[in-house]
Amino acid sequence: MQPSTPSAGPLSGVRVIDLTSMVMGPYCTQIMADMGAEVIKIEPPAGDNTRYISAGPEPGMGGVFVNVNRGKRSVVLNLREQAGKQALRDLVRGADVFIHSMRGRAVAALGFDYPAVSRLNPDIVYTNCYGYGRRGPDADRTAYDDTVQAECGLPYVQRRLTGTTGYVGTIMADKVAGLTALYATMMALFHRERTGEGQEVEVAMFETMASFMLVEHAAGALFDPPVAEPGYPRALTPDRKPYRTADGYVAALVYNDKQWNAFIEAVRPAWATDEFATLAQRAARIDEVYGHLADTFAERTTAQWLRLLGSLDIPCAPVNSLSDLFGNEHLNAVGFFETVETPNGPVTFPGPPAWFSRTPGRVAGPAPRLGADTDEVLGSPLAGAETGGVRP
Repeated sequence: MQPSTPSAGPLSGVRVIDLTSMVMGPYCTQIMADMGAEVIKIEPPAGDNTRYISAGPEPGMGGVFVNVNRGKRSVVLNLREQAGKQALRDLVRGADVFIHSMRGRAVAALGFDYPAVSRLNPDIVYTNCYGYGRRGPDADRTAYDDTVQAECGLPYVQRRLTGTTGYVGTIMADKVAGLTALYATMMALFHRERTGEGQEVEVAMFETMASFMLVEHAAGALFDPPVAEPGYPRALTPDRKPYRTADGYVAALVYNDKQWNAFIEAVRPAWATDEFATLAQRAARIDEVYGHLADTFAERTTAQWLRLLGSLDIPCAPVNSLSDLFGNEHLNAVGFFETVETPNGPVTFPGPPAWFSRTPGRVAGPAPRLGADTDEVLGSPLAGAETGGVRP
Protein backbone atom coordinates (compact mmCIF):
# COMPACT_ATOMS: atom_id res chain seq x y z
CA MET A 1 0.00 0.00 0.00
CA GLN A 2 1.41 3.35 -1.02
CA PRO A 3 1.46 6.15 1.59
CA SER A 4 -0.87 9.07 1.06
CA THR A 5 0.45 12.33 -0.36
CA PRO A 6 2.96 13.78 2.12
CA SER A 7 1.74 16.72 4.19
CA ALA A 8 3.59 19.65 5.67
CA GLY A 9 6.50 19.01 8.01
CA PRO A 10 5.99 17.41 11.42
CA LEU A 11 6.24 20.78 13.20
CA SER A 12 3.67 22.50 10.98
CA GLY A 13 1.60 24.85 13.14
CA VAL A 14 4.28 25.30 15.82
CA ARG A 15 5.31 28.92 16.40
CA VAL A 16 8.79 29.59 17.77
CA ILE A 17 10.10 32.87 19.19
CA ASP A 18 13.85 32.69 18.64
CA LEU A 19 16.17 34.98 20.62
CA THR A 20 19.29 32.96 19.86
CA SER A 21 22.43 34.07 18.06
CA MET A 22 25.68 32.65 16.73
CA VAL A 23 25.30 28.87 16.01
CA MET A 24 24.10 26.71 18.94
CA GLY A 25 20.58 28.12 19.17
CA PRO A 26 20.15 29.05 15.49
CA TYR A 27 21.13 25.51 14.40
CA CYS A 28 18.43 24.14 16.71
CA THR A 29 15.78 26.50 15.34
CA GLN A 30 16.95 26.03 11.74
CA ILE A 31 15.97 22.38 12.02
CA MET A 32 12.62 23.41 13.50
CA ALA A 33 12.04 25.67 10.49
CA ASP A 34 13.00 22.88 8.08
CA MET A 35 10.48 20.65 9.84
CA GLY A 36 7.64 23.12 9.28
CA ALA A 37 7.69 25.41 12.32
CA GLU A 38 7.21 29.15 11.95
CA VAL A 39 10.40 30.56 13.44
CA ILE A 40 10.43 34.27 14.25
CA LYS A 41 14.00 35.40 14.80
CA ILE A 42 14.21 38.42 17.09
CA GLU A 43 17.32 40.48 16.33
CA PRO A 44 18.76 43.65 17.87
CA PRO A 45 19.17 46.67 15.59
CA ALA A 46 22.74 45.63 14.72
CA GLY A 47 21.64 42.09 13.89
CA ASP A 48 23.00 38.67 14.85
CA ASN A 49 26.83 38.86 14.80
CA THR A 50 26.90 35.68 12.71
CA ARG A 51 25.63 37.71 9.76
CA TYR A 52 29.15 39.11 9.40
CA ILE A 53 31.59 36.26 10.11
CA SER A 54 31.85 34.51 6.74
CA ALA A 55 31.71 35.28 3.03
CA GLY A 56 28.39 36.09 1.42
CA PRO A 57 26.83 37.91 -1.52
CA GLU A 58 26.08 41.08 0.47
CA PRO A 59 26.93 42.52 3.90
CA GLY A 60 24.98 40.81 6.66
CA MET A 61 24.29 37.68 4.62
CA GLY A 62 27.36 35.55 5.29
CA GLY A 63 27.23 31.86 4.47
CA VAL A 64 27.17 30.56 8.05
CA PHE A 65 24.29 32.88 8.95
CA VAL A 66 22.37 32.09 5.76
CA ASN A 67 22.63 28.36 6.39
CA VAL A 68 21.59 28.24 10.06
CA ASN A 69 18.86 30.87 9.69
CA ARG A 70 17.20 29.74 6.48
CA GLY A 71 13.44 29.69 6.42
CA LYS A 72 13.09 32.04 9.41
CA ARG A 73 11.48 35.47 9.68
CA SER A 74 13.58 38.37 10.99
CA VAL A 75 12.01 40.90 13.34
CA VAL A 76 14.15 43.72 14.68
CA LEU A 77 13.23 44.87 18.18
CA ASN A 78 15.10 47.09 20.58
CA LEU A 79 14.52 45.23 23.82
CA ARG A 80 16.11 48.03 25.81
CA GLU A 81 13.01 50.11 25.08
CA GLN A 82 9.59 49.49 26.59
CA ALA A 83 7.88 49.49 23.20
CA GLY A 84 10.19 46.75 21.95
CA LYS A 85 9.57 44.70 25.08
CA GLN A 86 5.82 45.10 24.67
CA ALA A 87 6.00 43.94 21.06
CA LEU A 88 7.86 40.82 22.19
CA ARG A 89 5.34 40.17 24.97
CA ASP A 90 2.56 40.28 22.38
CA LEU A 91 4.40 37.69 20.26
CA VAL A 92 5.00 35.45 23.25
CA ARG A 93 1.28 35.17 23.96
CA GLY A 94 0.72 33.35 20.67
CA ALA A 95 3.85 31.16 20.69
CA ASP A 96 4.50 27.50 21.42
CA VAL A 97 8.24 27.79 22.04
CA PHE A 98 10.45 30.57 23.40
CA ILE A 99 14.17 29.90 23.01
CA HIS A 100 17.10 32.19 23.84
CA SER A 101 20.88 32.04 24.18
CA MET A 102 21.51 34.95 26.55
CA ARG A 103 23.07 34.48 29.95
CA GLY A 104 20.56 34.03 32.75
CA ARG A 105 21.13 37.43 34.35
CA ALA A 106 20.83 39.20 31.00
CA VAL A 107 17.51 37.67 29.96
CA ALA A 108 16.11 38.28 33.46
CA ALA A 109 17.19 41.92 33.37
CA LEU A 110 15.26 42.38 30.12
CA GLY A 111 12.16 40.90 31.76
CA PHE A 112 12.00 37.68 29.72
CA ASP A 113 13.11 34.95 32.09
CA TYR A 114 10.86 31.91 32.48
CA PRO A 115 8.69 33.28 35.32
CA ALA A 116 7.92 36.42 33.30
CA VAL A 117 7.27 34.59 30.02
CA SER A 118 5.18 31.85 31.63
CA ARG A 119 2.93 34.45 33.22
CA LEU A 120 2.14 35.66 29.71
CA ASN A 121 1.77 32.13 28.31
CA PRO A 122 1.61 29.31 30.90
CA ASP A 123 1.62 26.60 28.19
CA ILE A 124 4.84 27.72 26.55
CA VAL A 125 7.95 25.56 26.24
CA TYR A 126 10.81 27.82 27.30
CA THR A 127 14.32 26.70 26.34
CA ASN A 128 17.51 28.26 27.76
CA CYS A 129 20.69 27.73 25.71
CA TYR A 130 23.57 28.39 28.09
CA GLY A 131 27.31 27.84 28.25
CA TYR A 132 27.06 26.39 31.75
CA GLY A 133 24.05 25.28 33.78
CA ARG A 134 22.63 27.70 36.31
CA ARG A 135 22.98 25.31 39.24
CA GLY A 136 26.80 25.42 39.24
CA PRO A 137 29.45 28.01 40.09
CA ASP A 138 30.17 28.73 36.40
CA ALA A 139 26.56 29.69 35.68
CA ASP A 140 27.22 33.10 34.11
CA ARG A 141 30.61 32.49 32.51
CA THR A 142 30.91 33.41 28.86
CA ALA A 143 31.30 30.33 26.67
CA TYR A 144 32.21 29.74 23.05
CA ASP A 145 32.86 26.59 21.09
CA ASP A 146 36.64 26.76 21.55
CA THR A 147 36.54 27.13 25.32
CA VAL A 148 33.94 24.40 25.76
CA GLN A 149 35.95 22.07 23.51
CA ALA A 150 38.91 22.66 25.82
CA GLU A 151 36.97 22.04 29.02
CA CYS A 152 35.27 18.87 27.83
CA GLY A 153 38.56 17.22 26.87
CA LEU A 154 38.61 17.45 23.07
CA PRO A 155 42.09 19.06 22.74
CA TYR A 156 43.37 16.53 25.28
CA VAL A 157 42.20 13.56 23.22
CA GLN A 158 43.47 15.26 20.05
CA ARG A 159 46.91 15.43 21.68
CA ARG A 160 46.76 11.75 22.53
CA LEU A 161 45.68 11.00 18.97
CA THR A 162 47.93 13.35 16.96
CA GLY A 163 50.60 14.57 19.36
CA THR A 164 49.31 18.14 19.05
CA THR A 165 46.95 19.90 21.44
CA GLY A 166 44.31 21.32 19.13
CA TYR A 167 40.61 21.81 18.52
CA VAL A 168 38.74 19.59 16.10
CA GLY A 169 38.16 21.20 12.72
CA THR A 170 34.48 21.95 13.22
CA ILE A 171 32.42 23.86 15.77
CA MET A 172 31.42 20.62 17.40
CA ALA A 173 30.32 21.99 20.77
CA ASP A 174 27.95 24.48 19.16
CA LYS A 175 26.37 21.88 16.90
CA VAL A 176 26.09 19.03 19.40
CA ALA A 177 24.57 21.44 21.94
CA GLY A 178 22.19 22.73 19.26
CA LEU A 179 20.99 19.22 18.51
CA THR A 180 20.59 18.60 22.24
CA ALA A 181 18.51 21.78 22.56
CA LEU A 182 16.37 20.53 19.70
CA TYR A 183 15.59 17.12 21.18
CA ALA A 184 15.06 18.60 24.65
CA THR A 185 12.58 21.13 23.27
CA MET A 186 10.77 18.45 21.29
CA MET A 187 10.47 16.27 24.40
CA ALA A 188 8.93 19.17 26.29
CA LEU A 189 6.51 19.78 23.42
CA PHE A 190 5.58 16.08 23.44
CA HIS A 191 4.90 16.29 27.17
CA ARG A 192 2.72 19.34 26.58
CA GLU A 193 0.73 17.51 23.92
CA ARG A 194 0.04 14.72 26.42
CA THR A 195 -0.64 16.83 29.52
CA GLY A 196 -1.19 20.45 28.48
CA GLU A 197 1.73 21.52 30.70
CA GLY A 198 4.36 23.94 29.51
CA GLN A 199 7.77 23.93 31.19
CA GLU A 200 11.26 25.37 31.30
CA VAL A 201 14.16 23.52 29.66
CA GLU A 202 17.85 24.21 30.13
CA VAL A 203 20.62 23.02 27.80
CA ALA A 204 24.21 23.93 28.64
CA MET A 205 27.10 23.50 26.22
CA PHE A 206 29.59 22.28 28.81
CA GLU A 207 27.34 19.65 30.33
CA THR A 208 26.25 18.56 26.85
CA MET A 209 29.80 18.09 25.65
CA ALA A 210 30.92 16.40 28.88
CA SER A 211 28.12 13.87 28.34
CA PHE A 212 29.07 13.53 24.66
CA MET A 213 32.75 12.90 25.37
CA LEU A 214 32.15 10.44 28.19
CA VAL A 215 29.91 8.14 26.12
CA GLU A 216 32.94 6.01 25.24
CA HIS A 217 35.75 7.71 27.15
CA ALA A 218 34.29 7.16 30.64
CA ALA A 219 35.01 3.45 30.05
CA GLY A 220 36.61 1.83 33.09
CA ALA A 221 36.26 5.00 35.20
CA LEU A 222 32.51 4.32 35.45
CA PHE A 223 33.01 1.66 38.08
CA ASP A 224 33.61 1.89 41.82
CA PRO A 225 36.47 1.37 42.26
CA PRO A 226 37.64 2.37 38.75
CA VAL A 227 39.05 -0.51 36.73
CA ALA A 228 40.95 1.74 34.30
CA GLU A 229 41.71 5.37 33.54
CA PRO A 230 39.14 7.23 31.40
CA GLY A 231 39.68 6.82 27.68
CA TYR A 232 38.62 4.46 24.90
CA PRO A 233 41.94 3.00 23.67
CA ARG A 234 40.96 2.37 20.05
CA ALA A 235 39.87 5.99 19.58
CA LEU A 236 43.00 7.38 21.21
CA THR A 237 45.83 5.44 19.58
CA PRO A 238 47.97 7.74 17.38
CA ASP A 239 47.75 5.16 14.60
CA ARG A 240 43.98 5.61 14.30
CA LYS A 241 43.92 7.61 11.09
CA PRO A 242 43.34 7.08 7.37
CA TYR A 243 45.85 4.66 5.91
CA ARG A 244 48.41 5.88 3.41
CA THR A 245 48.11 3.86 0.21
CA ALA A 246 50.44 3.60 -2.78
CA ASP A 247 48.88 6.75 -4.26
CA GLY A 248 46.88 8.53 -1.54
CA TYR A 249 44.76 7.64 1.48
CA VAL A 250 41.82 5.41 2.38
CA ALA A 251 39.69 5.12 5.50
CA ALA A 252 39.03 1.52 6.54
CA LEU A 253 38.01 -0.30 9.69
CA VAL A 254 38.76 -4.00 9.80
CA TYR A 255 36.89 -4.41 13.05
CA ASN A 256 34.86 -7.48 13.97
CA ASP A 257 36.05 -11.07 13.64
CA LYS A 258 34.12 -11.70 10.42
CA GLN A 259 35.73 -8.69 8.77
CA TRP A 260 39.14 -9.55 10.14
CA ASN A 261 39.01 -13.13 8.87
CA ALA A 262 37.84 -11.98 5.44
CA PHE A 263 40.69 -9.46 5.25
CA ILE A 264 43.34 -11.99 6.32
CA GLU A 265 42.03 -14.61 3.88
CA ALA A 266 42.03 -12.18 0.95
CA VAL A 267 45.30 -10.32 1.65
CA ARG A 268 47.35 -12.99 3.51
CA PRO A 269 49.80 -10.57 5.16
CA ALA A 270 52.97 -12.10 6.56
CA TRP A 271 52.36 -10.66 10.02
CA ALA A 272 48.98 -12.42 10.51
CA THR A 273 49.03 -14.80 13.48
CA ASP A 274 46.55 -16.35 15.90
CA GLU A 275 47.59 -13.65 18.40
CA PHE A 276 45.24 -11.25 16.59
CA ALA A 277 42.44 -13.71 15.86
CA THR A 278 39.74 -12.25 18.13
CA LEU A 279 38.41 -8.76 18.71
CA ALA A 280 39.45 -8.91 22.36
CA GLN A 281 43.02 -9.82 21.39
CA ARG A 282 43.19 -7.02 18.85
CA ALA A 283 41.72 -4.47 21.25
CA ALA A 284 44.42 -5.27 23.81
CA ARG A 285 47.17 -4.65 21.22
CA ILE A 286 45.49 -2.06 19.06
CA ASP A 287 48.67 -0.05 18.40
CA GLU A 288 50.36 -3.11 16.94
CA VAL A 289 47.32 -3.96 14.85
CA TYR A 290 47.11 -0.49 13.36
CA GLY A 291 50.84 -0.50 12.67
CA HIS A 292 50.65 -3.79 10.76
CA LEU A 293 47.62 -2.61 8.79
CA ALA A 294 49.36 0.65 7.92
CA ASP A 295 52.30 -1.26 6.40
CA THR A 296 49.94 -3.45 4.38
CA PHE A 297 47.76 -0.64 3.07
CA ALA A 298 50.82 1.09 1.61
CA GLU A 299 51.24 -1.82 -0.81
CA ARG A 300 48.19 -1.10 -3.02
CA THR A 301 46.44 1.91 -4.51
CA THR A 302 43.39 3.60 -3.05
CA ALA A 303 41.17 2.31 -5.87
CA GLN A 304 42.42 -1.25 -5.37
CA TRP A 305 41.63 -1.14 -1.65
CA LEU A 306 38.20 0.35 -2.18
CA ARG A 307 37.32 -2.42 -4.65
CA LEU A 308 38.69 -5.22 -2.50
CA LEU A 309 37.27 -4.06 0.84
CA GLY A 310 33.94 -3.21 -0.75
CA SER A 311 33.69 -6.74 -2.12
CA LEU A 312 34.40 -8.12 1.37
CA ASP A 313 31.81 -5.86 3.05
CA ILE A 314 34.53 -4.23 5.14
CA PRO A 315 33.80 -0.54 5.91
CA CYS A 316 35.94 1.68 3.72
CA ALA A 317 35.72 5.13 2.20
CA PRO A 318 37.75 7.65 0.24
CA VAL A 319 39.12 10.66 2.12
CA ASN A 320 36.95 13.44 0.71
CA SER A 321 37.50 17.16 0.72
CA LEU A 322 34.63 19.43 1.72
CA SER A 323 34.19 20.35 -1.94
CA ASP A 324 33.80 16.67 -2.81
CA LEU A 325 30.58 16.53 -0.78
CA PHE A 326 28.74 18.80 -3.23
CA GLY A 327 29.38 16.36 -6.07
CA ASN A 328 28.95 13.18 -4.04
CA GLU A 329 26.97 10.61 -6.02
CA HIS A 330 25.08 9.22 -3.03
CA LEU A 331 24.15 12.61 -1.55
CA ASN A 332 22.84 13.80 -4.90
CA ALA A 333 20.95 10.57 -5.55
CA VAL A 334 19.02 10.87 -2.27
CA GLY A 335 18.20 14.54 -2.91
CA PHE A 336 20.29 15.77 -0.02
CA PHE A 337 20.95 19.20 -1.52
CA GLU A 338 18.11 21.65 -2.12
CA THR A 339 18.42 24.75 -4.27
CA VAL A 340 16.37 27.73 -3.13
CA GLU A 341 15.82 30.94 -5.04
CA THR A 342 16.79 33.98 -2.97
CA PRO A 343 17.09 37.74 -3.62
CA ASN A 344 20.79 37.08 -4.18
CA GLY A 345 20.23 34.24 -6.66
CA PRO A 346 20.04 30.48 -6.18
CA VAL A 347 21.53 29.03 -2.99
CA THR A 348 22.22 25.30 -2.62
CA PHE A 349 21.63 24.16 0.95
CA PRO A 350 22.36 20.82 2.63
CA GLY A 351 18.80 19.73 3.35
CA PRO A 352 17.31 17.88 6.32
CA PRO A 353 19.14 14.58 6.82
CA ALA A 354 16.11 12.83 8.35
CA TRP A 355 13.41 11.36 6.07
CA PHE A 356 9.71 11.12 6.91
CA SER A 357 7.22 9.17 4.81
CA ARG A 358 4.20 11.38 5.62
CA THR A 359 5.53 14.66 7.01
CA PRO A 360 8.84 15.33 5.28
CA GLY A 361 10.89 18.37 6.09
CA ARG A 362 12.44 20.66 3.52
CA VAL A 363 14.52 23.81 3.38
CA ALA A 364 11.78 26.26 4.32
CA GLY A 365 13.16 29.17 2.32
CA PRO A 366 16.00 31.67 2.19
CA ALA A 367 17.51 33.35 5.22
CA PRO A 368 15.97 36.76 5.92
CA ARG A 369 17.65 40.09 5.54
CA LEU A 370 17.85 41.96 8.82
CA GLY A 371 14.37 43.04 9.91
CA ALA A 372 12.74 41.94 6.66
CA ASP A 373 9.62 40.65 8.39
CA THR A 374 9.19 43.20 11.18
CA ASP A 375 6.18 44.96 9.66
CA GLU A 376 4.31 41.80 8.72
CA VAL A 377 4.93 39.92 11.96
CA LEU A 378 4.02 42.81 14.23
CA GLY A 379 0.86 43.31 12.22
CA SER A 380 1.12 47.03 11.64
CA PRO A 381 3.43 49.56 9.95
CA LEU A 382 6.49 50.42 11.95
CA ALA A 383 6.24 53.60 13.92
CA GLY A 384 9.75 53.93 15.30
CA ALA A 385 9.68 54.43 19.06
CA GLU A 386 5.96 53.68 19.19
CA THR A 387 6.50 49.97 18.41
CA GLY A 388 10.13 49.55 19.34
CA GLY A 389 10.77 48.24 15.85
CA VAL A 390 13.78 49.37 13.83
CA ARG A 391 13.48 49.75 10.11
CA PRO A 392 16.02 47.63 8.20
